[in-house]
Amino acid sequence: MLVFRNSSSYDRYWGGRTNLQSIVSVVRSLSRSFLIWGPNENPQDREETERVVKCLVAILFAVKNYLRGNWGIAGYDPSYAELIPAGLKGHESEGLGLPQELCFVVERYIKRGAVRGAFNAPQSAMLSGQVNTLICSFGTMETIKLTPIPVCHQIHQKQVLALYCCVLPFCLVKEMGWWCVVVIVMVCFTLYGIEGIGEELEDPFGEDKNDIKMDGCRVWSPRDRVAEFGVIFASVFGY
Repeated sequence: MLVFRNSSSYDRYWGGRTNLQSIVSVVRSLSRSFLIWGPNENPQDREETERVVKCLVAILFAVKNYLRGNWGIAGYDPSYAELIPAGLKGHESEGLGLPQELCFVVERYIKRGAVRGAFNAPQSAMLSGQVNTLICSFGTMETIKLTPIPVCHQIHQKQVLALYCCVLPFCLVKEMGWWCVVVIVMVCFTLYGIEGIGEELEDPFGEDKNDIKMDGCRVWSPRDRVAEFGVIFASVFGY
């Protein structure tokens, strides 16, 4: 039972991390395509492209807030307020998360670019496919968040573990004498430690020390994505 619990918990942890990286890769790829192939012939077009790229960065932060239960725009750090399109409101209580809303903005930009001829048919299909990949990765993380290990399994595991640790001394005391105390302490420490690891890894999206580093990790941090795209804007658009 402990092996099943730990294996399931680590699969959830690893699945959360790989899907986060998948979202980051999609954001980078879409941003590059929009900045290079998007409709950027005049200042208005460039302003729209910049706004959509900022929406892509905002998706990262929206995913983090959604998984941590900080729903709505109010959950955002003020430094990210400029990334959100004016007038956009979260509707999580109605079943529509902010990441999906931002993806609508991105998808509309792809459609407008295809209509105007900036993206040909294969390009627009590829870009839409990447948005679908982003949504699928977010859906997988949402499944991890909303589907914990069943309570009945957790309760039964604790009961079996306590029963085993209570019965084990009676099996060892006749042969080991007082040495069984040391052995029992080591066994209990090991088994309960393994159980604790499983509980710690079960929800990988929190703010505990052992959770996925969604704030400080430079690989994923939305703040670093803002700086990254700021450099790109300067090199592509000259500001």
